[in-house]
Amino acid sequence: MNLTSDNIAPAHEAVLEALAAANRGPARPYGHDDVNARVEAMLSEIFETEVAAFLVTTGTAANALSLAQMVPPWGAAIGHAEAHVMHDECGAPEFFTNGAKMVGAPGLDGRLTPASLSALLARDFWTPPTHVAPAALTLSQATEAGTVYRPGEIAALTEIARDKGLRVHMDGARFANAVVSTRAAPADLTWKAGVEALSFGFTKNGAMAAEAIVLFAPDLIKNLAERRKRGGHTWSKGRFVAAQIEALLADGLWLDLAKTANARAAELALGLQARELRLAFPVEANEVFVWLPAALHEALKAKGAAYYVWSSDSTAPERRGGKDEVIARLIASFATTSKEIASFLSAIDAVRAPGKKASRSPGTPLF
Repeated sequence: MNLTSDNIAPAHEAVLEALAAANRGPARPYGHDDVNARVEAMLSEIFETEVAAFLVTTGTAANALSLAQMVPPWGAAIGHAEAHVMHDECGAPEFFTNGAKMVGAPGLDGRLTPASLSALLARDFWTPPTHVAPAALTLSQATEAGTVYRPGEIAALTEIARDKGLRVHMDGARFANAVVSTRAAPADLTWKAGVEALSFGFTKNGAMAAEAIVLFAPDLIKNLAERRKRGGHTWSKGRFVAAQIEALLADGLWLDLAKTANARAAELALGLQARELRLAFPVEANEVFVWLPAALHEALKAKGAAYYVWSSDSTAPERRGGKDEVIARLIASFATTSKEIASFLSAIDAVRAPGKKASRSPGTPLF
């Protein structure tokens, strides 16, 4: 009953096989090998345009290096107030940009809105030289609330950004889950909607340690190789990073794995609603946020259930919890089974009042 994160999942067997294959014989170092070249070609095909790809092993590096290409030390990157890049990178974006600010804007369900973005940009504290200048917009896909942006929503935000001269970055740690959820083409969720750089996540979706900085704007390529090297994120044996991504991109495996994770999350959400437990956010990818009465939360922990207790100011008024409730964040991965979901739901049944039966409740709509 471990639903703490998709990071707890093992590496997929195809990834391990690819690593073993990459280990046979020598290859040119520092990303100049044939596997890296094939991965860049595969990414260009998936995104329906020629891209440049810089591979790293952590999402933190992908986000921080991407933003450093866009934001000067006297600039600011704007994102949702609760975005991962704002709070969970231990200051890496500020470090790699040499001191730029991260500025958050509000938005229900973890999503920025054109109104909130426009309101922030219209404020009078951007005047030089005494204030930082907004330089980039960063969007999380999927968001920290487990919701997703549709192509039209992304385009509306990037249009505002472009009008103000901002570059656009997307933190795609769970990009695969968003593609599956929206049923939109990767191109429609990125460059066609105005995104210029994507941190394409693979580690949460079957890789051992592999992420790709995918650049759609050619001018962002300049000196990124040097910035990556200077930041300590250039692997000498880069084929081992590329091999993981190649295995996941081959035959659409990355989408199959994300589809499984999303399906398990949907099963979990439906089971929670059937037990009259309220969801804090719509379930649109592989994350489920549910309000648990304190007593139920403590009982589940005592039974060995593992998950994180969450806090958020972006829940809609109709989905806010009671005084003695906590938000549990439950995440399904490609390796999560229906049996594991059933075990968690059975644990809830075991600690509820005798005779309490599961019954379908309207609750928060899924997707």
